[in-house]
Amino acid sequence: MVKDIRKTYWIFPLYGVIDALANFLSTLIPATNGTPALQKNYMHGWMDFLNNHQTIISFVTIFSFLIPTLLCVLYSTRVFSYYRTNKSEKTFDRGFINLPLVFSVYGATGWIFYLLFEIGALLIARQNYDIQFWRIFSTSAMYIVLEALFSFTLSFSIMETLHRKIVLPKFYPEGKLSRFNPNKPDIGMLFFVFYTSIGLFPVLFMLTVYTTVTDNYGIPLDKKVLVILTFLLAFSILILIIFTHFFAEPLLKLKKGTERIKEGDFNHRVNIVSNDSFGELADTFNDMTLSLDEKTKRLIAVQNSVLTGMATMVESRDNSTGGHIRRTSDCVRVFAAELDLPENFLEAVVKAAPMHDLGKIAVPDAILQKPGKFTNEEYEKMKSHSAEGAKIVEEVLSEVDDLEFKKIAINVAHYHHEKWDGSGYPDHLHNEEIPLEARIMALADVFDALVSKRCYKESFSYDKAFQIIEESLGTHFDPLLGQKFIDCRPKLEKLYDSYK
Repeated sequence: MVKDIRKTYWIFPLYGVIDALANFLSTLIPATNGTPALQKNYMHGWMDFLNNHQTIISFVTIFSFLIPTLLCVLYSTRVFSYYRTNKSEKTFDRGFINLPLVFSVYGATGWIFYLLFEIGALLIARQNYDIQFWRIFSTSAMYIVLEALFSFTLSFSIMETLHRKIVLPKFYPEGKLSRFNPNKPDIGMLFFVFYTSIGLFPVLFMLTVYTTVTDNYGIPLDKKVLVILTFLLAFSILILIIFTHFFAEPLLKLKKGTERIKEGDFNHRVNIVSNDSFGELADTFNDMTLSLDEKTKRLIAVQNSVLTGMATMVESRDNSTGGHIRRTSDCVRVFAAELDLPENFLEAVVKAAPMHDLGKIAVPDAILQKPGKFTNEEYEKMKSHSAEGAKIVEEVLSEVDDLEFKKIAINVAHYHHEKWDGSGYPDHLHNEEIPLEARIMALADVFDALVSKRCYKESFSYDKAFQIIEESLGTHFDPLLGQKFIDCRPKLEKLYDSYK
């Protein structure tokens, strides 16, 4: 943001002077409806009307030049008032950044006002004077539009150039103007403005001059000249479209690609195939994203290896659960593939599954390695592993940017022993109070415990295991989710048969 607002004072009047000069220069465009036109019979009535209302016409003409000045002064006063009244600092910056666009638009308002006035005057004049409304209006309107177009493009080109090259770098050396959320002019509009000022405007002016001059001097229209001028105008418009498309589209693609990368989508590629700087820039951009994608995948792989290693280390202290981490993770992966849920969510659940028992690192070996049944006191200490696991996971993932994955991993560790009827632990959650990811983990955790051999029991058959799960629907497990788990039985049996 601007540190010292007072240092910006000189810029507002400078841009106002540029705006006024652009309007003045636009009046110097050779009039296409000059003296010869005024001597035409169809203009006599209109000239009589103007002469009879000369005072009003003069006042309106002066006022049409004052309008842009008044609007620019009001805008400047409003922008500075935000600073003086201690309103959001971003408000001043937003108004200051948009200065060239706003002043240029205001500069053209005088011409718009004058055109509207002339339309009104023509409508009034034809009530009592013999005038040809459409003939006068068409000639005058083309000329006024040209003046407005010239004024806008000239003032905007000069002010925007000064703003980009001198003003903005001086007051915002760190860049990042988007943080002020200014009303940024579209890149296509910028190309349109600059190209119109140097390409389309001259051709349009020649066409206007030719049609009006031939009418003023009574010269018959040469169809060949008219065709050539019309062709040049159409060709200029075509070049304008191609020019805008050629430059604006690649820049927009690169901008959107950068936004996707900022959001973490390192798989995104910018599709610009051309033998120019844009093509080279796109290739460099894609190489950069490919490198970022590969490095990110390696970092994620290292992170997953560390987490899995921690889980395996914890599991090695537990004599009764050999291979539990791997099997439950595979079980979650097979089950998740059958669920109609967002892919990102399911991937996060599969990645979080190995961490569900990390809290056992806080359970003493005497309890964790006990071959027999726990006492009530020992069981309470064992149950603490879920809450402890959530704390450990939160600490381990504290630097991870993926907030959704972090939340899912914490929930899996914290709530995978909760039960549908509220009799689980540690928080006795009911029904859908239990996070979905924890309900998925609970099914995989219990199923593995049922079909695996433990030091205190033999493994159950698949029939027995699925019978127990089915009988526990609505008490231990989410009934709908549990039924989908049972429907997944063939694939789960195939998975566990592969371990034998």
